[in-house]
Amino acid sequence: MSIQKSVLGALSALVLTFGTAYIGSRFPVDNWYTGLVKPSWNPPNWLFGPVWSVLYLLMAISVWLVWMKEGLAGAVVPLVIFLLQLVLNAGWSWLFFGKHEMGIAFLEILILWAAILACIIVFWNLNPISGMLLVPYILWVTFAAVLNYTLWQLNT
Repeated sequence: MSIQKSVLGALSALVLTFGTAYIGSRFPVDNWYTGLVKPSWNPPNWLFGPVWSVLYLLMAISVWLVWMKEGLAGAVVPLVIFLLQLVLNAGWSWLFFGKHEMGIAFLEILILWAAILACIIVFWNLNPISGMLLVPYILWVTFAAVLNYTLWQLNT
């Protein structure tokens, strides 16, 4: 694979993942969230941006490595699963922060979690490093799901 194609692939992966981050950021913490009853282990708001930035970078590297190894034609199913989890990722922000639908957001994050797990499995089979790069993501989403559920229960 040429250097030009490799750089183009890396840039595409970065635009795709950070584009998803941008969509999610359109639904920021607002007065509704600030007013929720939160558990003592709720992270401070400033932590979410840096954590998600690292996770999106790891996602971009992960998908780029799969694309570099398999190409578009060789990785259609893994790439579709990756795109699906990105859509679900952005959708959760819209449901939780945009629509304030904690219960629906919780169900959606469970589906997101399953999509991330599927992505890890198919990526791992093609390139174990790609799968490993997504492990921090699923761990954070696991934590986010528990937090989402707890917030929902504390505030209904």
